[in-house]
This record gives sequence, structure tokens and C-alpha cells, in this order.
Amino acid sequence: MPIFRIHHITKYEYDRPVKESTNEIKIFPYQCNDQEVLQHQLDITGEPEIFQYQDYWGNKIGLFNVLAPHKSLIIESQLIIRTTLPEAFTINFISGFDELKEEIKDNLQLLELARADTIKSQNSIDEIITILDPSDKSVAETVKSCSEFIFTYFKYIKGITTIETTVDEILEHRSGVCQDFAHVMLQILRTLNIPSRYVSGYICPNKNGMRGEGATHAWVEAYIPGYGWAGVDPTNNVWVTNTHVKLAVGNHFNDCTPAKGTFKGPARQKLSVYVSVGYEDGHVFEEKTNVQMLTVADNEKELLIDENFMGQQQQQ
Repeated sequence: MPIFRIHHITKYEYDRPVKESTNEIKIFPYQCNDQEVLQHQLDITGEPEIFQYQDYWGNKIGLFNVLAPHKSLIIESQLIIRTTLPEAFTINFISGFDELKEEIKDNLQLLELARADTIKSQNSIDEIITILDPSDKSVAETVKSCSEFIFTYFKYIKGITTIETTVDEILEHRSGVCQDFAHVMLQILRTLNIPSRYVSGYICPNKNGMRGEGATHAWVEAYIPGYGWAGVDPTNNVWVTNTHVKLAVGNHFNDCTPAKGTFKGPARQKLSVYVSVGYEDGHVFEEKTNVQMLTVADNEKELLIDENFMGQQQQQ
């Protein structure tokens, strides 16, 4: 059961003072049996009071204001966490779609997560499902086949998609990053009426070749009858084990945005994000990225593209 030290700094800088910054953060580890928080320290510019609550999906949310004029806003999270999945955990590969239908029929949230979005390219999703041929597979086998298909036939390329890229666009060029692969997988599984949810967090594989090391990452959890939620990472084509740390879950990326907010003032802004992951063997992975910003109405903080980080930034 490994222990990780994760340091995550989100820094907004403005070319002139701004005021009345109102923010929402989702950078608290998700409360579940798969991980144990040993220590979590959160430091924010001005030491504002943080109002905390749990949202519809079970995420811990923090709300805070920085009212005084300021030229920077820094949100710093220092986390020590132990992942607790057993080494040889066993997913139920026997139960089928009849068992799934019976198990979720009275659960409104699971039924909601089993409903696919309306997209223009649904025929492409249907073609993928024909290739997967779930008719003779269990639910878990179908989820596994879906992950394998995305890993095999979609190219992992940074910088060609943004947080606004739609499933239709991803299907067209068959390329993207973890956020894109998760959204495609959600559409496939939900078309098959398999409840599934978007997950944001970190991947901490310690130099074993998995894509997305140290960065904020995204994957999918599928509901397996007779088992419950099982994480699957189509970017790396693996079931989620002790190398993934979960921050938030939801219907889509927008339910899991780690930091967003508004401020008053005609300022230009820039964002940099630093993430480091420390391992028990002493190895430390660290990366810093400058993220391109977009100024929109009421100076709402939105991020465009760039590398590996969250906060209305793309997850990779």
C-alpha cells in the first residue's frame, strides 16, 4: 500500500490589482475506501475562510473569497496519501447485463449515469459497439474491451484538443489526451446503459512508462453488478489500482474542475501550475506549466489549452 506526497500549486497572476475574487475548489481527496488521507494542508493567499460542503456526486467542495485588492492568487495543496486497494483485488467478470439492469433499476443516480448524451456522431459510437460485440460478454469484459479499443485506435497527442473539444470532434480525428479518452469511453458505456462516471485525480506510476505521470489525470469508473464502482484508465489501458489518486467524480469534466472563479477588475491574467509527486523510494516527479488564459465576461477565470494541469485546464 504505497504512500505518495503530492504538492500542487495553482498560481494566478494579474498585471494590475483585482478584487472580490470568488472561487470554488475541488482539490480535496475523494473520500472512499480506496485511499487514506494521512495529511492535507491547504494554503491560500490571504488565508481566507473556506466554506466546505459535499456536492451531489460526493465531492468535497471548498468556497472562498479574497476581497482585498491583490495581484496574485496562490492555491497550494500539500497532500500525503496512502492508496489502499489490495494487490490482488478481483473484479466481478461474471455478472451480465440482466444483473446490471436489475441492480440499478431503483437507483436514480446510477440511472442518470447510464444515460448517454445526444451527439451528432452517435453512429460512430454504435459502430464501435458493434466491433466490441457485448452480446456474449459480461459487463466487466465489455468495459475492458472498450478500454482496449480506445487505447489501440485513438492516438495520445497533446495540444490538439482543449477543454471545449466535443466527443464528435474527438471521434473525427481519433486523437487527444486522457480527458478526451474518458469522454469517449463514457459515451460508449452509457450507450450500453452501463453507469459510468468521469474521475479526476493524479496518476503516480513511478517511472513505469504510463502516460500522465505526476500530472493531473482523468479516467472512468464503471458500475459492475455484484462489485460496484471499478476504475479503468483508457489512456493506459489498465484497471485503476494503487497508482491512481482520486480527487473528484461526476458526469463529465465540468463536475470535477479543481479550481474556478471570478474577480472584479480589468486585468490581464496568467496561470502557472506546479505539481510534484514524491515516492517512497525517494524519487520525485515534478512539472510546471504556464497555462494560456482566456478573459471572458465578468472576468470569469477560464483556461484554454495547455499541458498537464487542471483548474479549467485540460487533464492529460
